[in-house]
Amino acid sequence: MSLFNPAPGFDSDTRTAPVRAPLAERMRPRSLDEFLGQEHLLGPGKPLRVQIERDDASSMIFWGPPGVGKTTLAKIIAETTKATFIEFSAVLAGIKEIRQVMADAEKAASWGTRTILFIDEIHRFNKAQQDAFLPWVERGSISLIGATTENPSFEINGALLSRCRVYTLHALTDAQIVALLERALADPDRGLGAHHLTAPVHALELLASYASGDARNGLNALEVAAKLAADAPGKVITKEIATEALQQRVLLYDKQGEEHYNLISALHKSVRNSDADATLYWLGRMLQAGEDSLYVARRLVRMAVEDVGLAAPEALNLALSAKDTVDFLGSPEGDLALAEAAVYLALAPKSNALYTAYGAVLSDIESTRQEPVPLHLRNAPTKLMKELDYGKGYQYAHDIEARVADMDCLPESLAGRRWYHPTQEGREKLLAQRIEEIRRIRAAKRRQP
Repeated sequence: MSLFNPAPGFDSDTRTAPVRAPLAERMRPRSLDEFLGQEHLLGPGKPLRVQIERDDASSMIFWGPPGVGKTTLAKIIAETTKATFIEFSAVLAGIKEIRQVMADAEKAASWGTRTILFIDEIHRFNKAQQDAFLPWVERGSISLIGATTENPSFEINGALLSRCRVYTLHALTDAQIVALLERALADPDRGLGAHHLTAPVHALELLASYASGDARNGLNALEVAAKLAADAPGKVITKEIATEALQQRVLLYDKQGEEHYNLISALHKSVRNSDADATLYWLGRMLQAGEDSLYVARRLVRMAVEDVGLAAPEALNLALSAKDTVDFLGSPEGDLALAEAAVYLALAPKSNALYTAYGAVLSDIESTRQEPVPLHLRNAPTKLMKELDYGKGYQYAHDIEARVADMDCLPESLAGRRWYHPTQEGREKLLAQRIEEIRRIRAAKRRQP
């Protein structure tokens, strides 16, 4: 393999797709103008769009769920860059192939040619394989673009990750998927336009809701529905046909492992709904199907912080302990620890107050002016800082009655803002009482002369 021979699975002409290719592949966007979603990265003036338009592709990682455009973005970069672009298969390649490509890239760099190396499913490379890229990324011989559905913090070598910018892609909205489906129905060249099919909005909305933010899922379901509607009166994809297409699609994807995403969704929602029996059932289905136990453990940790939160903060410790047990014992012995944690999460009191509060904080940080830290909260280790009133007016809570000072800790423009609203569930009820107690103490101190 070299820079001048495509890597396994690489289509050297990314602008075309075989006529018999799946609809999702044929409808893959060819430019940023065709791309839907990820406005936080690709809107006018946003960082990734600027990088692509300037042909300034530094090393980066695209992280997001399936079907949101990670590979598509890489192919768009391939079409717009003046650099040599190579697509590399994390499933098919080994150390030998990696070293050959890296050697060719370094040789090309000495001739003044830039090389961009795209690795789909980069999380499938083990740490040793990832280490093989590091020297060339460090020297700038290549720009690495990796795509992964897994958290890079867990799956990507720390040294490699520190040299890449991570772009997080979000699941598409139902409205965006409906727009993609409408585009596919109308497109006579790459889509289904030549078949003269129509579909009411409610049928497309059903397909979009089932896709769960995955454009590929939505287009695959539309393709099945189109085949069912080919002989229907008026060639209309009705809601009934859409429902039948979804049922057939589940059977189709069982063999390819796509049902994985439905099962994890069922497990998460059963936990959230406090249904211990359904939780055990879906957990068993996933583990019996050969799911990675550590993947399940990570999802349980997420459920502990997202759905249980401070109503039962010990749930996070139990979920992390289950993860450690799986890591220590492996499967199937460690799977019982997952069952224990999952049932505890299902039966624990639920609160998403912290999850909601943190989201609101991030939204306000994004939409409000970035205020400087108030002077009284700043540290003053030098004489100059003290002369500039750093730390002036700070009240040390431990020296004050009730350990609560009458002191604002937010910037003036945000004074009094509340984000965290605890529920009356589990231990969060005690936190709500404590918040009220702190407010009463502060109010009393403000009334004092």
